[in-house]
Amino acid sequence: MGRYYHPSSSFLSVVYFLFSVSPMVFSQLSQTQTETMNSLSKNLTGRNPWTGSDPCAWKGVSCDHANSSVVGISLSGFSLNSSDFLPLVCKIETLEILDVSNNHLSSIHDGFITECGKIKGLKLLNFSNNNLGVLPTFHGFDALESLDMSFNAMRGNIVLEIDELVSLKILNLSFNGFSGSLPTKLGKSMVLEHLLLSSNSFDGKIPDELLSYENLTWIDLKNNGLSHSIPTNIGKLSKLETLILSTNDLTGEIPTSLANITKLSRFAANQNNFTGSIPSGITKYLTSLDLSYNTLSGAIPEDFLSPQQLQVVDLTNNKLNGSLPTKVSPNLFRLRFGSNQLSGNIPSDAFVELHNLTYLELDNNILMGSIPAELSSCKSLTLLNLAQNRLSGVLPQQLGSLTNLQVLQLQLNNLNGTIPTQIGQLYKLLTMNLSRNSLSGPIPSDIANLTILNFLYLQGNNLNGSIPTSIGYLRRLLELQLGENHLRGEIPSMPVYPLVSLNLSSNLFSGSIPRSLGSLDSLEVLDLSNNRFSGEIPVELTTMPALTRLIFSNNNLLSGEIPRFSPLVDVEHNGTNLEDNTAQDNPTTKTGSKNGIGVGVAILIGSVAATFLGGFATVGCLKFI
Repeated sequence: MGRYYHPSSSFLSVVYFLFSVSPMVFSQLSQTQTETMNSLSKNLTGRNPWTGSDPCAWKGVSCDHANSSVVGISLSGFSLNSSDFLPLVCKIETLEILDVSNNHLSSIHDGFITECGKIKGLKLLNFSNNNLGVLPTFHGFDALESLDMSFNAMRGNIVLEIDELVSLKILNLSFNGFSGSLPTKLGKSMVLEHLLLSSNSFDGKIPDELLSYENLTWIDLKNNGLSHSIPTNIGKLSKLETLILSTNDLTGEIPTSLANITKLSRFAANQNNFTGSIPSGITKYLTSLDLSYNTLSGAIPEDFLSPQQLQVVDLTNNKLNGSLPTKVSPNLFRLRFGSNQLSGNIPSDAFVELHNLTYLELDNNILMGSIPAELSSCKSLTLLNLAQNRLSGVLPQQLGSLTNLQVLQLQLNNLNGTIPTQIGQLYKLLTMNLSRNSLSGPIPSDIANLTILNFLYLQGNNLNGSIPTSIGYLRRLLELQLGENHLRGEIPSMPVYPLVSLNLSSNLFSGSIPRSLGSLDSLEVLDLSNNRFSGEIPVELTTMPALTRLIFSNNNLLSGEIPRFSPLVDVEHNGTNLEDNTAQDNPTTKTGSKNGIGVGVAILIGSVAATFLGGFATVGCLKFI
């Protein structure tokens, strides 16, 4: 079946059965069908695995042995590049299912529409993932219930091409280049259930005529150029279960009539231009709601999160204000309220029963007060993001019990006190960002227990003492940011690989720059600026193969000659006691101090972040799409 296929009709269970069981031969096909199948085999232009004398034993062929007839043919992934074989398929009058997806077809043979339209029992056609450029006009096909033409190169407007398909229940034209208004002639008998038109170039308004298809259970119009508002009477689609309008240019308010659709379980309208407040009761029947990246305003209704069936809510990047709801569904899986104007405290009682909560994002708001210790009850949490608020108080040691946590982001708050040693119990942690707070005390040596940690950001605090020697055990660390603290003492051995960025700037380190830093073969950026290092710059640093930027400005006790680095290395310094004989040989040598990381580091970090977030996205899609 096509990659974007969402079966719902009962007959589709037969489809899966036909193509999932091994063929068993109980009777011979008629001579006519046997000859037709042999002719078809000879006419296939691509990879043809059909061998043997019994067509019912061929891969992708399904037979009704009671009636000695072929009922299903799947040629998916046969590398076909010509549709000349299609008229032969039409000679199989008992055919119910034809799947030619995942090939290289650029057209549909004219004889196919003429002849296959006469087959009385043909229920499913799948032409997805080919190179078809034109949507044919279907004549006949009286029994056709499912048509999948997704992932092709079809363009132009859709008018009457499919209106004669009187039994059509599932239409998938996603991922093409169709333009103009949304089609409204979708089968004269109006029995359509699934309408999938995503990732095209449709524009204009959502037509009221679509609301006449009252059997619709699934509408997916995402990734188009639709504008205007959602029809206010969309609530008349009483059978609707899924409505996806994401990534368009829709405006106006969210219709209150949506709250009356008792079967609606998923509503996604993110990345549009909706305004106004969130309708009361919108989540009454929903399991998943995504209204992120709009311009919604006002307060979140108090009962918004309370419906027991609710699992996913995303209101990221709106203009919502007021406080967080205190009544929360115990089945909540994902909660994203980041980048709004929410204020007040994080309600502690709201999280006691949220044992299924996996993602909690409240970042970039105006939340105050302390981080509730009750968050430790959310044992399934993999991502906790409370960054860029006005949270204060200490880090609760109870957070150490969140043993499934992979991302912890608490930066840009007013947190104080020490980093609790229990943080070392977060064995699955990949990213920890506690930067830009007022944390004090030493870096706990227990941090060495975070053996798969990729990113550690502790810069911009009041941490003191020395860097724990156990930091070298973090053998998957990509970036270590310890700048702008009060750290002192010796710099211990760092992870040789894959560390790409090391920032120790604006601390109290003194003595010689360790020669061991030269062994960091994957390091691209090394920032030692604004410290009290003395002596000569180790020549070992010139042998670092990946280094692109070295900063040791404002270390006035450094002396001697600056070693000659590769011309690809940007060296920044302003030491008065240093002899710089490298300016002619190294045109990138500069004075002064800069913030930031090299392009190579940014690319690597971006790649890792994209891979990690892609994992989250995949999990969400598998569970909720």
